[in-house]
Amino acid sequence: VVSGAMVGAAAGAAVGGQISDRIGRKPVMLAGLLCFGVGGAGLLFTTDFRVVIALRLLQGVGFAGLTPVIVTSVGDLYTGSEEATAQGIRFATSGLMLAAFPTIAGVLVAVAWNLPYLAYLIPFPVVLLAWRYLDEPSTPTRGSSGDGQLRALWGVVRQPRVASVLVGRSVPNFLYIAFLTYNSFIVVRAVGGSPGEAGLLVAACSIVQTTVATQAGRITALFDTRFWPLVGATASMCAGLVVVALGTSFPVLLVGGVAIGAGGGVSLSLYRSVITGFTTAFRGRLVSIGSSLGRLASTIAPLAIGAAVAVLRESMGFVPAVRWVVAASGVLCAVVGLGSLALAHFSPPVDPDPTADAVEP
Repeated sequence: VVSGAMVGAAAGAAVGGQISDRIGRKPVMLAGLLCFGVGGAGLLFTTDFRVVIALRLLQGVGFAGLTPVIVTSVGDLYTGSEEATAQGIRFATSGLMLAAFPTIAGVLVAVAWNLPYLAYLIPFPVVLLAWRYLDEPSTPTRGSSGDGQLRALWGVVRQPRVASVLVGRSVPNFLYIAFLTYNSFIVVRAVGGSPGEAGLLVAACSIVQTTVATQAGRITALFDTRFWPLVGATASMCAGLVVVALGTSFPVLLVGGVAIGAGGGVSLSLYRSVITGFTTAFRGRLVSIGSSLGRLASTIAPLAIGAAVAVLRESMGFVPAVRWVVAASGVLCAVVGLGSLALAHFSPPVDPDPTADAVEP
């Protein structure tokens, strides 16, 4: 069910940015809201698992028209540290909802199993508000040659600095989904905690992530380059996942969760800010590529870790296998994430043709 939405988001993001560059951000955003709402509201009325997966795929496609386009729109409207601050506030709002809605859903599910899906009715009034009050934040590029646009976009993506940033941007997604998927096994089965403590660990991570994300602009302003904040944020997330994986008590796991939240609040805000600064002509498409890679990492994380656990559980036992595979994932992500940042930092500046000003990560 989780991977179904991620696959839909990854597939939709591949084309959502291109469409938003050509016809504008607002139509894509409105269509995304409608798809997300229809797919979610439909869950109220079915118990057929195949229908559930289809609806989740539709939700994922709708999601592809939301977050990447909203991130791109922020890049259209703001620049510099203001843009980093705006991206952080947007990300913090998302984190606040991630902390609030599980609690709301927990109350509603006690009444009826399908009542939490009422939350998916929210997009419908939002569509009306956005249609009425949201001004188009971009200048659409209608009439451009498709082949020429694609070649020019590839000319941007293949540059070492851009490519390495896009790869590095997927690492926080992998880390966070790995944490969300496997923290409850570790809390309950490894250290003898309760399901409530597992929920508290996620809530603490979300609250820290939300708080830190609002300060992304201020953190950026303290440095001449975004390289060092991103290095620190990536290292914090990777170390935090290792601590969560191998910790022997709930307070230790809580320290790891806080580190993941702090790193995630900075890294995802700054990565999005860096990517929107690489180009103006292809901003939506480049953000969508980054979003697709992030969603792909989110899709792969539980599947890859689960496959590794399945291989090792016979020789190690289930709980030790989970702990060591999750810890190894943190180490591997450190190699990929920090390596990508180093490559981006020491690569030549982005070619200004066809992009606009190069932004150093």
